[in-house]
Amino acid sequence: MKKILSILVVLPILVAGPLQAQWGGASIVEIGEARVTAMAPTMQVAGTVVSRSDAFLSAEVDGRLISVADVGSRVEAGDVIARIEDTSLRLRAQELAAEVARARARLNFLEGELVRFERLAETNLAAASQIDQTRSERDIASSDLAVVNSRLGQIEDQLQRTSITAPFPGMIAERVAQVGERVAVGTRVVRLVNPDSLEVVARAPLSYYRFVRAGDELPIVAGVDEIYQVPVRTVVSVGDEARHVFELRLDLDISLPVGQTVRVTVPTANVREVLAVPRDALVLRGDGITVFIVDEDNTARRIRVTTGIGAGDWIEVRGPIQAGDKVVIRGNERLRPGQEVSVRG
Repeated sequence: MKKILSILVVLPILVAGPLQAQWGGASIVEIGEARVTAMAPTMQVAGTVVSRSDAFLSAEVDGRLISVADVGSRVEAGDVIARIEDTSLRLRAQELAAEVARARARLNFLEGELVRFERLAETNLAAASQIDQTRSERDIASSDLAVVNSRLGQIEDQLQRTSITAPFPGMIAERVAQVGERVAVGTRVVRLVNPDSLEVVARAPLSYYRFVRAGDELPIVAGVDEIYQVPVRTVVSVGDEARHVFELRLDLDISLPVGQTVRVTVPTANVREVLAVPRDALVLRGDGITVFIVDEDNTARRIRVTTGIGAGDWIEVRGPIQAGDKVVIRGNERLRPGQEVSVRG
């Protein structure tokens, strides 16, 4: 029994020791500063990362595919992505080249005949009708040559179109047609995407259109804690009866996968001057929201505040607080009013 009593007597001393160590002496804290800043109420809307150069490349002539670039291949502008068999077109081009040569030979002959008849006419050895007939045949031969040249040019253009080339640098994202398949004009063959030219497309309610302008920088969240400031490239103020939204497009100079969903913060009112503190300065308790201010004598003073709009790590507060007040942002969870503090840093 005596053993038990002695233990009971010692226990309050052991418990009181740590409590005195916890509350005694200066508490080490980190501080920030209340400041006046410009803010506006905001809302977050969903956005999508898209490429500004994203196209399905189609066949421009009929034929059988003999090669197609693999998915994931990186290409430069002008590189050949796919080829279509061109045997029949090459044979047709050879045929038309022969017709061009024949038409040019006949034209040269008639031009020579016309010159000869005109010289003979000077000595009355050629009739005017012969000259007129030769001139007419010469003009017809010239027209025939022009027609054949045009046909040859069309075939040569089709021969060039048997090679599907990249109109911009990018990556093959999809193969719609495979080697060996026969394609017609307009048949999709591959999808080419430039992952280095990105933008964010988002839509917000039309009622907030007047608060967003081209050139504004809006924060986007692309993950758990990845926040970026992105400039607005353009705002499209066109809605419809079903959705009542406007579209905004933001330039993106960071590497994100095409198709990723992001959250775009859009202002919902005009910017105004507010008194703000870092969010870490807020102490949330059952009796309300408080902030600890460090006075000149390095003692903590607790004040009750109400919050307003926020932007990033800052939030508007209203209460007995002024710009320039030192507020505790680390170590404020266990502070007591009037407790001495030691500022770290």
